[in-house]
Amino acid sequence: MQTDPPIAGDSPAPAPKPRKASARFMLTHPLHILSLGFGSGLSPIAPGTVGTLFAWVSFVAFNPYLTVAEWGALIVAGFVAGCWFCGFTATKMGTADPSPVVWDEIVAFWLVLLFVTPVTFTGQLWAFIVFRFFDMVKPPPIRYFDRHLKGGFGIMFDDLVAAFFTLLVIALWRMTV
Repeated sequence: MQTDPPIAGDSPAPAPKPRKASARFMLTHPLHILSLGFGSGLSPIAPGTVGTLFAWVSFVAFNPYLTVAEWGALIVAGFVAGCWFCGFTATKMGTADPSPVVWDEIVAFWLVLLFVTPVTFTGQLWAFIVFRFFDMVKPPPIRYFDRHLKGGFGIMFDDLVAAFFTLLVIALWRMTV
């Protein structure tokens, strides 16, 4: 099938404009509520950090009621489901990895806290700082996964790697003390 050559001045249709996250957008679908961290991702400043703070507070609130096995199941289910609904929200927003989508930070930081608990507030604070460092700076190989894995899995996976590196740093620090 032959197509006509483009006429001078014709240009391809512009890409759809990305949607901004807002409370109104979040409430258009239940999966957006989860993806946007129950509103924590709507922070105009550092939504990933605010999402991680939400993870910390929710972990502290639920930890007395959940066993390690229940936390493990919640984290695995949260990761698998997050691959689907974070991808869904990103598609609706028209952006590959929108910063208001913070479910990835929540699940990854729950994993960090699960492995470091029991630990003092200061220990949790250091875990938070180290995790945020790896999530924001994205040193290799985190940067590789962030750039090459797409969709909901890509959104979730680079934060899982950041959690792994956080736990590695904490383990190495504990070995030296």
